[in-house]
Amino acid sequence: MATPGFEDFYVEHKSTIPANAGELVRLFVRRRNGTPDGEQSRPVLMLHGRSVPALAGFDLQYKKKYSWAEALQKKNYDVFVMELQGSGLSTRPKMGDWRNIQPTEAQRKLLVPNPNADTDMTPPIYTSQLNNSQSDWDEVDKVVDSILDKTGATKVDLIGWSAASQQLGPYAIQHHKKVRSLFLLAPIFPPQGRASKPGTDFDPPVSLPVSTQGFGYPMTVGTKGGVDAAWLKDLKCPDQREPGMVDEVWKAIMAVDSVGADWGPVKSPTDPSPQGLSRIRNSYWWGWNSTTVKLHDVLGDKVPVCIVYGEHDSVVNTASNLGLLYFSVPELYRLIPKEKKLMFRLACAGHQAPWERVANDIHTMSDHWLKHGKVEGETKGSFHRDEDGALTPLE
Repeated sequence: MATPGFEDFYVEHKSTIPANAGELVRLFVRRRNGTPDGEQSRPVLMLHGRSVPALAGFDLQYKKKYSWAEALQKKNYDVFVMELQGSGLSTRPKMGDWRNIQPTEAQRKLLVPNPNADTDMTPPIYTSQLNNSQSDWDEVDKVVDSILDKTGATKVDLIGWSAASQQLGPYAIQHHKKVRSLFLLAPIFPPQGRASKPGTDFDPPVSLPVSTQGFGYPMTVGTKGGVDAAWLKDLKCPDQREPGMVDEVWKAIMAVDSVGADWGPVKSPTDPSPQGLSRIRNSYWWGWNSTTVKLHDVLGDKVPVCIVYGEHDSVVNTASNLGLLYFSVPELYRLIPKEKKLMFRLACAGHQAPWERVANDIHTMSDHWLKHGKVEGETKGSFHRDEDGALTPLE
């Protein structure tokens, strides 16, 4: 059988991000190969969301309970965990200079005293957003091609958490011949999201890069306290999250951001070392909305889709009057045009479900989806799943 550990490698890619267009960059990939001897590889690609690096999200090594990638490896899948440019251990263009952080007092004060001595409002050196939908789709495609070449498989299963749906949904529609299935956990879906260029399926609606308000800088930074505060909004049940999880998650985030780990306020009056900041790329996305999800009748047919989200997730379902910030998981399910689709709302779970008590349930559900095209015996429909695993139809 394949080695029970993992292999880290880089896929070289000619960048299509305007900040470093044409340069040869490195896309980090971790492979956990559980393929039994003599059997054909069943490759699974896992993609991170907006702010959490892939290894922290999918391969958290804590109490042997939270590594989704390792759980699937043990079920004999050939698992690949990738990082897009600007995240984790992949190339991070324009993100090494603190001046390229959003020029607001709230962001700049986080840099005091490391690496800057005061709240300096110096404008960014690079005055546009970093990545965009097309560059993300290009990078996913490059890694998919590398996986298919390595494994000899003809298709790959895709798993995405949170904003990964912005990449994987449109990617599956455009490249369905390479995609076996799509599993989305807590997917961000904006029904009123930015449209593509009129008359096209996925061309950018504006010239790139974008330098208008909100996109005149390539990154923001996040804190450990910010991770905890966002998570606390979703904690509604006893023991939903184990004690100490924020510390473990933050250690994993800092482990793949050596630059950010040396930034931020001091830890305490007696410990002058930096608290660390997580560098988060500023993205310009389009092509994932109520129109594109239905294109060419791909989703739910050529590419079956399974959606899972927590009932207390405060991120993925928002008010319908918020325009671009209106998100709806049920609306995504409803708009998928064909019948090969499933949706589960998990009791006592939030947006950070991969690190919560339900983590092992999610591992099992994804295994059953990949193996059988069904979960909890169901092949289509939407359901509430209670803490005991009992299902109640949502439709």
